Amino acid sequence: MGKRFGAGELYGDDFSQLSPEEIRKKSSASSSSIPCPFKPRKPSGIQPACNKKGGVCSLRLFESTESGEITTSGIPAITCPNRFLEGNVVTEWVGETLLGTRNPLVVSELPFLMEASVTGSVSESDAVGKIDQILVNHDGGQLRWCAVEMQAVYFSGMSMENDFRIMRSWEGPGIPFPASHRRPDYRSSGPKRLMPQLQTKVPTISRWGKKMAVVVDQGFWESLGEMRATRDLSNSEIVWFVVFLESSKSGRFSLRPIEAHFTTLAHAVEGLTGGTPMSQERFENQIRERLALDAARKGSFQ
Repeated sequence: MGKRFGAGELYGDDFSQLSPEEIRKKSSASSSSIPCPFKPRKPSGIQPACNKKGGVCSLRLFESTESGEITTSGIPAITCPNRFLEGNVVTEWVGETLLGTRNPLVVSELPFLMEASVTGSVSESDAVGKIDQILVNHDGGQLRWCAVEMQAVYFSGMSMENDFRIMRSWEGPGIPFPASHRRPDYRSSGPKRLMPQLQTKVPTISRWGKKMAVVVDQGFWESLGEMRATRDLSNSEIVWFVVFLESSKSGRFSLRPIEAHFTTLAHAVEGLTGGTPMSQERFENQIRERLALDAARKGSFQ
């Protein structure tokens, strides 16, 4: 069967450590009925429900051996932004780095862009763009803050529903092999999703003298092209906070910080769009191959 990407985590649990009974139960559940283990509790103490259909927090590579054994490998790729909220790890790290406090106040989903036609007073319903989080250090009465964007990776390929159909009736042994081909799509997640967000928000935030924190996982960061760094925080506009999921025997992965990178917006765009152009010869060979393939297809229908 080879290798395929499947669910690395299901509702916060390491999929590879679930029993057949747990796999059937979780894959059959409605996401709205299961608390998200990573979202902060509400003032009432209630844990908010998962808002991601299917409850897949991350993808991981599965391999089927010749003997039929199913194994997993590599670090999971985070596919749900809420996964970055585990245990205030990111909040404390960003707060300490950019604001000098490990306990910043958090304002979530704050409207930032408004419709150009809107005049006078505005409401959240007028917003066309929001910032994931604003972290605030309010010590001394001064409003010191930074913006935070958390970027998970989208995937391309077949729907996870193909896998869920097998999970719902899985009897074991072990874990099922992913039913369909898919992969983390870093190219769509970076240049097509994250870059426009940064190009729209960072110039204004930078003019205000504030910083933008961007939180990504290790796989996302390593997918980017070379990104020139600034020498220190004061010269940066964007600070990249890179994390990874560390496996444990508890049945869950733990979010761990790796390193922070200081860049300007211009250098971030270079990294997001980075790639080595192929030679003209190789590109034109692809054109010839495609034309030959199209001609063969047309001939088969004549």
